[in-house]
Amino acid sequence: MSDSSSIEWCDTTWNPTTGCDRISAGCDNCYALVMARRLKAMGQAKYQTDGDPRTSGPGFGLAVHEDTLNDPFTWRKPRKVFVNSMSDLFHARVPLDFVRRVFEVIEATPQHTYQVLTKRASRLPKVADKLPWPSNLWMGVSTEDQEQADLRIPPLLATPAKVKFASAEPLIGEVILHDDWIGLDPYRRGEPSLNWVIVGGESGPKARPMSPDWARHLRDQCVSAGVPYFFKQWGSWAPSGWHGIGRPLPGSFFVGDEVDAAGHRVEMVRTSKHEAGRELDGRTWDQFPDTKTLEVASRG
Repeated sequence: MSDSSSIEWCDTTWNPTTGCDRISAGCDNCYALVMARRLKAMGQAKYQTDGDPRTSGPGFGLAVHEDTLNDPFTWRKPRKVFVNSMSDLFHARVPLDFVRRVFEVIEATPQHTYQVLTKRASRLPKVADKLPWPSNLWMGVSTEDQEQADLRIPPLLATPAKVKFASAEPLIGEVILHDDWIGLDPYRRGEPSLNWVIVGGESGPKARPMSPDWARHLRDQCVSAGVPYFFKQWGSWAPSGWHGIGRPLPGSFFVGDEVDAAGHRVEMVRTSKHEAGRELDGRTWDQFPDTKTLEVASRG
């Protein structure tokens, strides 16, 4: 049974598979791994498969759930659906036939919008021509730092997805979007580019601070290129409004580039996700792709 979601950029989560394995630094403090352990202890049937303790954990072993495939047909009102908030649909152990069936359900329920997010971008070009790519499917990759952005965005852009997006959450290092990724390279105009960028800081007891400069630079690039920008959260660290030098006080952290000749840097303080809020430079950024415009553009 799918539930309403507290994730700011979707209405509902749908998990036809559960479980995963950590593969990059963005996975270090995986919320889904912790949640799976709790759900296993509560006796939840979908979370009784254990994963490799080196990369996964209790209740977080990869499992396929055939009985969830009909869930979207029961939803009366149109929804934005995050597919696999507790897994990765393109995990190597998810059979291609099952991925195809998920895509077929998406195609058969055009009233909903589906957001698929993967860290396994290298699998995309291997299977893209074996899958349907309905217009209500938004395909995204996680880009927590520049290394992963460089590895994951090019395979994403090579897919036939109508909407392609990058999720820089948790943003643990600066990411600069290449001009050809956002349609600014004059030699590659008209080629596939990103249609949406999500940015968010990490939350939880082991969260790493996100520099406000990283979020601002991505916002400025998106505004310049006309790419919708969604600022999801600060997470468990937020800017205090002060700048510091030397050693930070207990409970604070200095991040970002030096802001003056003396070397003052932005002070980040520990807080709750709720108290930190979602404002960047005094406003929220809740932009989404305009799918009608994209549909017209794709038809020429």
